[in-house]
Amino acid sequence: MLDAIPGKEELTVLVGKPLYEVWTALCALIEERYDMDCAWNRGGKAWTYEYKYRRGGKTLCALYARENCVGFLIILGKDERLKFEADTEHYAPEVRKVYDEAQTYHDGKWLMFEPADSSLFCDFMKLLGLKRRPNRR
Repeated sequence: MLDAIPGKEELTVLVGKPLYEVWTALCALIEERYDMDCAWNRGGKAWTYEYKYRRGGKTLCALYARENCVGFLIILGKDERLKFEADTEHYAPEVRKVYDEAQTYHDGKWLMFEPADSSLFCDFMKLLGLKRRPNRR
């Protein structure tokens, strides 16, 4: 757990203004579709902060921040991987590349994206939809 949740200014200084705008736009898109519990944590060795979306003990996704970089992590379990693989041609080449290169662990395939803009947001929402149907209209 964090001692203090980072504010807008701190996050903007850390990732830079353009990536802060990517961060806030992605959060807004997720929160528009999903009613989730959110938690700030330390980002481990590779990241400064983690911002996790969870509900009922299950993680939907997480955003990460470090100097001049934003990360978006989604873990696809076995069923979700099968759904993705059956529909792979409907995803951007960058998404397929991350999927193909991601290591598969016992709990699923960990897909880490480092979005520089909103161009893959539509695919991110499709990936989230594989994990959980949106619960907001």
